[in-house]
Amino acid sequence: MQPTRALLGMRYRKLRLTTKDVNKGFYKGTGSGSMGRHTSRGGYIIEWNKVRTFVCPDLTGFKLTPFVTNNVKRTYGQYDTKLGPKDPQEYLARWKSENGLD
Repeated sequence: MQPTRALLGMRYRKLRLTTKDVNKGFYKGTGSGSMGRHTSRGGYIIEWNKVRTFVCPDLTGFKLTPFVTNNVKRTYGQYDTKLGPKDPQEYLARWKSENGLD
């Protein structure tokens, strides 16, 4: 199968295909695979052999570090309100203390 002459001369063929460029029946998708199957009653069963697993190698003695500043303090349990980190007043107070007044 070869492209038409109109597409051959242009640099159009180097671009990604979209649903408007091809005929009926082209499904682009998102690149994500299924991790299970649907049941007849509307549920979903995860098939663990399809789930992606990422293995991190041993990083002892590794020279590079993650891009996180050392000035970040842990905030576990340092909230006085019932909402915790979701409290809007607490968020604004913390933002003003870290970034200055706007």
